[in-house]
Amino acid sequence: MAQAPLPLPVSLDPASPTPLHAQLRESLRAAILDRRLPRGARLPASRLMAADLGCARGTVVLALEQLIAEGYLTARPGSATRVAVTLPDDTLPRSRPAAPSAATAAPSLSRRGARLAAVPGRRYMAGPGVPDAFALGRPALDAFPYAVWARLLQAEWRHGPAERSDPRGSPALRRAVAAYLAQGRGVACEADDVIVTAGIRQSLRLLAELLLDPGETALVEEPGFPGIAQALASAGLRPVPVPVGPGGLSASRAASLAPGARLAVVTPAHHYPLGHAMSLENRLDLLAWAEAASGWIVEDDYDGAYRYAGRPFAPLRALDRGGRVIYVGSFSKLLLPALGLSYLVLPRGLVAPVNQALAETGPAPSGIGQWALARFIEDGHLAGHLRRTRRLYGLRQEALVEAARHHAADVIAVAPMEGGMHLIARPRAAWPRALGDAEAAAELGRAGISAVALSAYHVGKPEPGLLLGYAAVPERAIEPAVRRMGEILRSAR
Repeated sequence: MAQAPLPLPVSLDPASPTPLHAQLRESLRAAILDRRLPRGARLPASRLMAADLGCARGTVVLALEQLIAEGYLTARPGSATRVAVTLPDDTLPRSRPAAPSAATAAPSLSRRGARLAAVPGRRYMAGPGVPDAFALGRPALDAFPYAVWARLLQAEWRHGPAERSDPRGSPALRRAVAAYLAQGRGVACEADDVIVTAGIRQSLRLLAELLLDPGETALVEEPGFPGIAQALASAGLRPVPVPVGPGGLSASRAASLAPGARLAVVTPAHHYPLGHAMSLENRLDLLAWAEAASGWIVEDDYDGAYRYAGRPFAPLRALDRGGRVIYVGSFSKLLLPALGLSYLVLPRGLVAPVNQALAETGPAPSGIGQWALARFIEDGHLAGHLRRTRRLYGLRQEALVEAARHHAADVIAVAPMEGGMHLIARPRAAWPRALGDAEAAAELGRAGISAVALSAYHVGKPEPGLLLGYAAVPERAIEPAVRRMGEILRSAR
């Protein structure tokens, strides 16, 4: 006997400024994470669901397609939509917090655990009526072509390659990435040079273990994302922070701080978090350093696809003549966080040893979605999505700068950047003198507004400020979020 669909623990509020499809998507996601919709549960047909909720069937279809694309639901032609048996890797099941108990001891962490716990977190959901304001690393999900992606995923299930999982990634996806990089980023490479991975930290650990011995030195940017230094340290290396100026990391300064270093991890296109682009002089000096030291450069092309003013610099990889640059990119920030797919582009001399190391260490990232992503790139959907989101993010950045100037200029200064997906809010006169940026971020978080303290990215003397991601926030929601943010910061204690 076929399983009857479960009644949905969902209600919609037509008076809310949040679109109905977004309300339905978040309600279903919450029900899945809270186990009110168990894994494998069958959902009602979209027509019946729309009738029960009193909304258009298209509203239901859009919400379901988004959840299918993100991995919360599964659907096959001729079969019912069901809750995924395995939830996306970037999600943890949420449980209702237990009542606090005086007898509950605080966890005792190791020194390594304490460092991991101190990494700045990312809030992906904001308060009611303020969609994703101002979560870092969150793309504009409202601009993603879900219908196209759902169609490609369905095609993958029907006709996708049945070959055994390749630890290097799907051959079709590696070919598509090589073609995209040659046309869109000026990086000449072949499919054999491309390795599909599950993220930059996994890639860094593999490269560190392959290229350097325990105890050797690696250069990292200061300030910079703490996860980079932690990935290198976990591989037995000693990360040395190098202060970054307006022209990016200076090779001469790096050499004076760590004369024996043979690995550098840099974000030349758009430094994270300050937003500087590495100057051509510093790029050429860094390449010369790698040649002289027989060293390696890992180029994280962070936000390289998003530049709104001036001409973009060529990636280091495009300038590399000695085969010393390993290029790293990610699709999660361009498309969907739930994709969890990144890639390496290796110098030709590293292809064989990295392939051998992958065959020994594994495992390969999930093959599901790789064929669909390859088709998404080949059919021009990625290029079109980047064109649309460049315009969209430029408008959203302008809206954030204007809203800060009109509603919070006394408490924060927000200057535009030439690229990227976030801005920095720096304290001004009305910012309470005793309020640290970490405390300010916590205050905003309690009000449903996401911000990350800039000081958390510094190893040395901290620079106060708040990192505000704007890419996922519709223009109409930016002004009320900034107005509320100003009120909270002025009154914070």
